[in-house]
Amino acid sequence: MDRKEALKEKILKAQEAGDIAALYVLEQEASELFGEQEQVAYYANILELALENLTDALGSARRMKMDEVQDFATLRALYEYAIEHYSAGKATDAAALFEILAGLTEDARFSDAMRRHQQCAERLSDFEQFLDDAADLDATQRNGTFYISAFTRAENDACEENGE
Repeated sequence: MDRKEALKEKILKAQEAGDIAALYVLEQEASELFGEQEQVAYYANILELALENLTDALGSARRMKMDEVQDFATLRALYEYAIEHYSAGKATDAAALFEILAGLTEDARFSDAMRRHQQCAERLSDFEQFLDDAADLDATQRNGTFYISAFTRAENDACEENGE
């Protein structure tokens, strides 16, 4: 069995187990071996599992925990989905997703960052403007988070209601 077929088998096992974290572990290999269409399908599978986990969490009123691997991977997938909407010019949809994410976890730092994302998406429809005016990408990188977790001082003026 070649590498690509072996990877597909690993992916199938992870999907059957509902293991988003395992799929993220295979991400680098998938990007190396898969063409564009296969990569789109790969990420669609991650999103599908994340949406199932979201539905389960909302249905049981369970809040996700950053220190639980599957919850962490689910939050990451949903965050990436929200950012995808924002960068595609769908700021209203992104704001709604950020609002859901803000209430979905027990992690105060993540929730606060998602509320700030939501405020920005509601006021700055352009994702690039959000990155330029509100996000502190250097500080986020130092924080080591998968989400934008640091903001500029100008973010208050750009994104908060009293800043208009």
